[in-house]
Amino acid sequence: MSQPTELPMVFVVEDEESFIEALDIGLKREGFRVSVAKDGAEALSMFDKINPDIILLDVMLPKVSGTDVCREIRKKSQVPIIMVSAKGSEIDTIIGLEVGADDYIVKPYRLRELVARIRAALRRSSLTPTEIDEVGFGTVSIGDVAIDPEQHVVTVRGVVTKLPLKEFELLYVLVANAGRVMTRETLIDRVWGADYYGDTKTLDVHIKRLRSKIESEPANPTRLVTIRGLGYKYEKMSA
Repeated sequence: MSQPTELPMVFVVEDEESFIEALDIGLKREGFRVSVAKDGAEALSMFDKINPDIILLDVMLPKVSGTDVCREIRKKSQVPIIMVSAKGSEIDTIIGLEVGADDYIVKPYRLRELVARIRAALRRSSLTPTEIDEVGFGTVSIGDVAIDPEQHVVTVRGVVTKLPLKEFELLYVLVANAGRVMTRETLIDRVWGADYYGDTKTLDVHIKRLRSKIESEPANPTRLVTIRGLGYKYEKMSA
């Protein structure tokens, strides 16, 4: 008789008791296991012990901030991270995405929307890089940028460049489709999933991060260019 599949673990890092209680009840009802840390230091000490499937990480935490927790976890793991920010804290949201968060949600949020985002993130994290896009398999390269999806390695001007998972997936889709205009909706669909609930700010932040790593002059991009009103294109003949 086969063993039952263990329910996915959501690591809730939150210091507001009202949110903790509601999340514990709501997420368990939706079929998740839940572990809770009430400050950033506790989250870092618990992470390796519980090995969560996904992290719901508040930006504003006692002892160690959510962005610092995210930064530390990203040094050793690509576990999906959804940042939680208070309404109006746009700068915290952007910083969270820049240090490696996969998505963000703003308080107050509906449980249904949160659960949809969690499930979408878990589905994406279970895919191999070659399943992200239907273009093909193996290394793709344009100019001095090469991507090996099997080894999860990106080389820029002969130097191996480490990319967080979502940046890697996004660059792979763009380079594999070099010369084609990729609409914002298509990119979000390919990288974050068709059921992604967030806005396009997440995509824009990841594009900005990629430009800082592959462009000679990120403020004047010549490789990953914006097609106004449509989306982005990776130039086929990069400099």
